[in-house]
Amino acid sequence: MSDQNFEISFPSDTVKGQEVQERIITCMESISYSDRDIFGMRLALEEALVNAIKHGNGMDPNKEVHVSCHVDETAARITIRDEGEGFDPDDVPDPTDEDNLEKPGGRGIMLMKAFMTEVTYCEGGNTVILVKHREVETEDSSAVAE
Repeated sequence: MSDQNFEISFPSDTVKGQEVQERIITCMESISYSDRDIFGMRLALEEALVNAIKHGNGMDPNKEVHVSCHVDETAARITIRDEGEGFDPDDVPDPTDEDNLEKPGGRGIMLMKAFMTEVTYCEGGNTVILVKHREVETEDSSAVAE
């Protein structure tokens, strides 16, 4: 078993984003990450990639999304950078606040944080780093997060 690493840039196109998402999932599957880890990463990647394409780059085909993937035996670390102006994640309304329950925004970030071990925004908010520590199988075969 070996590390799975790659870097790729693609134009602001959700189909291309889906292809990159599948490539990352294939990396995780190739070194036997659990179904639960893969499910969580798939959801977080979909949110992060769509955010970069739609919100960051504004669907501008002249702007690219840059992805760095590092998957090894202990963790998957994905960095996604768009060419947009960025944002302050603290300015995104809490979707669980009573005043925001009917509003569509903010759920993606909450979802990513629920499924990832770490979600970090940097470089003015146009870069997100998703980290998922691999679940460890215990003796009774029930999976627990690290």
